[in-house]
Amino acid sequence: MRFWLAAALVTLLAPGAAAARPIEVRVVIVATWEAELNGHDLLGELHAWRTQWPLTVHMPFPAGNHALLYDPRRHVLAIVTGMATARAAASIMALGLDPRFDLSHAYWIVAGTAGVDPKVASAGSVAWSRWVVDGDLAQELDPRDAPPDWPTGIVPYDRTTPYQTPAPPGLSHSANVAYPLNPKLVDWAFARSQATPLPDDALLAKLRAPYAGEGAKPPFVLEGEGLMSARNWYGDKLNAWAERWVGYWTGGRGVFAMSAEEDSGILQALTQLDAAGRAKLDRVLVLRAASDYTVPPPGESGAEFLAKETKGGFPATPEALAGLYAVAAPIARFLADDWARTREHVPG
Repeated sequence: MRFWLAAALVTLLAPGAAAARPIEVRVVIVATWEAELNGHDLLGELHAWRTQWPLTVHMPFPAGNHALLYDPRRHVLAIVTGMATARAAASIMALGLDPRFDLSHAYWIVAGTAGVDPKVASAGSVAWSRWVVDGDLAQELDPRDAPPDWPTGIVPYDRTTPYQTPAPPGLSHSANVAYPLNPKLVDWAFARSQATPLPDDALLAKLRAPYAGEGAKPPFVLEGEGLMSARNWYGDKLNAWAERWVGYWTGGRGVFAMSAEEDSGILQALTQLDAAGRAKLDRVLVLRAASDYTVPPPGESGAEFLAKETKGGFPATPEALAGLYAVAAPIARFLADDWARTREHVPG
């Protein structure tokens, strides 16, 4: 036994025997979808990072939905999670546990498209989230079975009526519904990017023309919350629910701005990776750009709006993708290039 142990120790200490040191990643760019055909990247949340950053190194990622892209000079890594909550959570967890990478000091920038509440912003606008709120985790009655005085059939866990106060904890054993992001880091990113010029064109002007207030303005950068749901929902009534749901779970501190799918799954995975010492929740940024509105223009029903977008897609997608990169890339560049400070000290 002594001879075997000595031989094993010699083997472990031999040159080249130790495993390669993990790559210390400085920034992770999280995209959720990409349209590719016959090996050609056509359009999506990854496209600008691939071509303009550029991210040139392809790394296999069999546990995920898409190969990883990497910039070895700036140590920036990009992942495409796949769409909706479950795929996003699984992909981020797979990356967080990948032994090739040291993500213990990495910053995470989720940069994706979304629908926007026209009360808050316009198509093409870009919002930094202060909170990520889950719209799926709840109890529910069909509205036809609900009491007539209920505003919705959606009821929080551990409550018996909609919006019953006090609200449950946003993070609990029952469900993680409301994830607060690091407010100082979010405010820092917003302050650095607030004046970023965003794409505007005749299409966006036509899209916003029927709306009023914030929804009718040219695109701009703002702070506003994301509501995540694996269902694509449409119409004024569900929009009113989204506005109130976000306010309820954030104690009135959050304002519903963007509707998307993946961020609650991403935050759940990062929460567990943080507990394992493999990620840091205070280094997470979530940026969403509006590829459409969450409610139809005046005079159009919710059903008509659903049919139009199901057939024609989200009309402001190209402008939203361009705005995402314009806002997120300088933030990622600063975090990666100033690594002597940002590795240990979170901006803001």
